Amino acid sequence: MSRRSCDGAGLVAALGAAVANLEAHVDEINALNVFPVPDGDTGSNMLATVRVALAEAEAVADRPAGEIAAAIKRGALHGARGNSGVIASQIFGGMAEGLTGKRRFNGLDLAFAMQKGVERSYRAVKEPVEGTILTVIREAADAAMLAAEKDRDLDTVLAAVVDAAQRSVEKTPSLLPILREAGVVDAGGEGLYRLFQGALLHLVGTAPVPERTAAVPRLSLVVAGADEGHGYETVFFVRPNGSGPIDLDAVREHLGRIGESVIVAGDPTEAKVHVHNERPDEVVAFGLSVGVLTDITITNLDHQTAVIRERRVGELLGVGAGSSPGFADDDDVAGHALAMAPSAIPIPAARTARSGQASTPASIWVDPRARNGTMLPLGIVAVASGDGLEEEFRDRGVSAIVRGGQTVNPSAGEILAAIDRINAAEIVILPNNRNVILAAGQVVELATKPVYVVPTRNAVEGLEAILAINPALSPAENVARMCDQSRQVQTFQVTTAVRDAKIARRKVKRGQTIVLDPDEGLVAADRDRSKAVLAALHSLTAGFELVNLLYGEGTDLAEAETLAARIGEEFAGVEVDVGRGGQPLYPYLVAVW
Repeated sequence: MSRRSCDGAGLVAALGAAVANLEAHVDEINALNVFPVPDGDTGSNMLATVRVALAEAEAVADRPAGEIAAAIKRGALHGARGNSGVIASQIFGGMAEGLTGKRRFNGLDLAFAMQKGVERSYRAVKEPVEGTILTVIREAADAAMLAAEKDRDLDTVLAAVVDAAQRSVEKTPSLLPILREAGVVDAGGEGLYRLFQGALLHLVGTAPVPERTAAVPRLSLVVAGADEGHGYETVFFVRPNGSGPIDLDAVREHLGRIGESVIVAGDPTEAKVHVHNERPDEVVAFGLSVGVLTDITITNLDHQTAVIRERRVGELLGVGAGSSPGFADDDDVAGHALAMAPSAIPIPAARTARSGQASTPASIWVDPRARNGTMLPLGIVAVASGDGLEEEFRDRGVSAIVRGGQTVNPSAGEILAAIDRINAAEIVILPNNRNVILAAGQVVELATKPVYVVPTRNAVEGLEAILAINPALSPAENVARMCDQSRQVQTFQVTTAVRDAKIARRKVKRGQTIVLDPDEGLVAADRDRSKAVLAALHSLTAGFELVNLLYGEGTDLAEAETLAARIGEEFAGVEVDVGRGGQPLYPYLVAVW
C-alpha cells in the first residue's frame, strides 16, 4: 500500500530512521578520506549535525509538518559541524522554507522543498564544486520533481530520490579529478544518500539497498575566500520602497560585477548588504535604486598603520598575558582542496530567536575579564586543540577558546556559546582549521551581535593574525589586517599515512611521513620523518629566516631538538625555535617566516 503523504509525527519518525541509518554507516563514511591522514570525520560531523536536528524535532513532535521542519532547521544550524554538516544544515534550511505552513506534505511538496534545499546549499558555497554533496542533492531533487509530476505519492518520490542519490554518489569520481585519481566517491554525498535511504526504509519497510563495494574517499569543501579587503567596505540595510520585494540574487549579481566580498543576507523584505570596492558611491546609488537604505557605514580599508606589538593587543582586548589557564566543561553549551583567500567573511547579526537545544558540550575557556569586565570593542574566539597551542592563544589575549580541530570539529552552536559568554561589541572568530571555517560562518544565522570570521587554516595562522590588531582602528579594519597578516607565515603539517594512496600523481605508502601544506596539498613524503620535513623546507623559496617547530602527539622534545639541529645544519643562518603545541594526530606543525 502506497504512502501518499506525511504529517509532523511522521516526519519526526522518518528523520529518526534517517539518523539511525547514517549512524550505522558512520565508520564507513569516516574511512572515506581523499588523503591518507588519520582524521577522517565526515560521517561523525554529519551525524552530530542531524542528531541535534532530531532532538529539536522530537521536542515539538505533536506539531504540524511545517513547524517540525522549522525545528529541524534550527537544530541543524546549531549542530552543524564540519563542511559536510554545514552544507547538510543548509539543505535542511531550504527544505524547511519549502514546507512552511504545511500540516502534511505529499511527494510534490517534498520535491519542491528539496529544490529549495538545493538553492540554499549552493548559495552557502561561494564557488560550488560538482562531484560533491552539492551534486548529490541537486540530482536527487531533480529526480524527485520528475517522479512527483507523474505520481505524488510520497513513497514513490522518495524511492526516486534514493535511487538518484545512490547513482549520483557513484559518479562523483567522474566529476572531480582528485576522486577519479583515487578511484573513490565523495563521503559527504554518501552521508546524504544514507539519510535518504533510512527515511525510505522507515516509510515503506523495504530491504536495504545493496551495499556497494568501492566506496572510498571524500572531498571536503571549504568556501573560497574573496578579495584581500582593500578599498572601501560599504555596509547597509535595505528594505523595499514600495515597488515590490527585493530580488536578492539580482542584488548579489550586480554587486559582484562592481565589487568583491559580496554578502547579501536576509530575505525579500529586508537584507543586509556588505561589499568591498573602490567606489562606495556606486554601491550606495545602486542600493537606493533597489529600496530604502538604513544604517549605512563606509570604511576605508587602506587606512592602516604599522603592525602592533603584543602589548598593544592587550589595550584593545582588555586582556593579555597571564590569563587564567585551563578549561571548564560547560554543560549548557548550545547547540580537495579549494584554497582560502586571505579575506574575512563578515557575519551580520541575526534577528531571530535561537534554539536552546544543546549539542554535545565542548570544552570552552573564557577569560574572566572578557566575561565580567567592561564592554570590549572586539572579542576574539579561537578554536584550538593542544595544551601548548591553547596557552599561546591565552597569552596573546584571546577572549575565549573552543577546544577542537582535527576530528573534533566544534559545531556552530558551540562556537556561539563561547560568543555569548563574551562581553564585547563585536567578535572575530579564528577557526584555525579548514574544516571549521564553514561552521564558523554558520553563525550568520545565529549571532545577535556583529561577528567576523578570519579564515585561518591552522593555529599558527591564527596566532599570526592576532599580531595585526591595532587599537586605533575599527574592528572591521582590524579584521582586514588580520586576514592579510595570517598569510604572512608559511606552514606545514606533518603526519603519518594510514593507508597506501595516490596524491597529485604521487604514490604514498602506509606508514610514511607525509607533509601537507595548509590546503592539504602534498609537499613531501618519506619513511624518515626528519627527511620529510627537510624536503618540505627545501621546496620553499630561499630567503626565509626563522623556522618554528611545534611538536605534538607522536613525538617528544628530544626528537624535536634533534630535528631543529639538522635544520640549522642544512640552512645556514636560519634560526630554529622549538615549542610544544600538543596537537593531536600531527607530530609537527611547522611555521616558516
